[in-house]
Amino acid sequence: MDRQRVYFSLANRTYYTNPYAGPWNFELNVDRQALDVFEKIFQQMQMLEIANAWRAQLPYIQYHLDRENDEIDLRLKKIYALVHEYGDADTKAFVEQLPYFNKRA
Repeated sequence: MDRQRVYFSLANRTYYTNPYAGPWNFELNVDRQALDVFEKIFQQMQMLEIANAWRAQLPYIQYHLDRENDEIDLRLKKIYALVHEYGDADTKAFVEQLPYFNKRA
């Protein structure tokens, strides 16, 4: 598969093909299938956040017991795993120092 360089913004949950198109955190070399995966995970996170907005109206459900928050965290870990896979050496080093990164031997 042909890879293309994209500029990935985790905060904005998007990527750019032009580094001047918007703010970005990571420069990645990805194939089209990986971009589809990023987009799917972003969509899932958006839906979970909408569910969280409704849940926030129920004060008797504590935040740390909220399944949707755990699902968002899981998707964030998947995003960082993809960033690690398609990033350069500096990007990989950054992801590896994150507290939830578990490098397998």
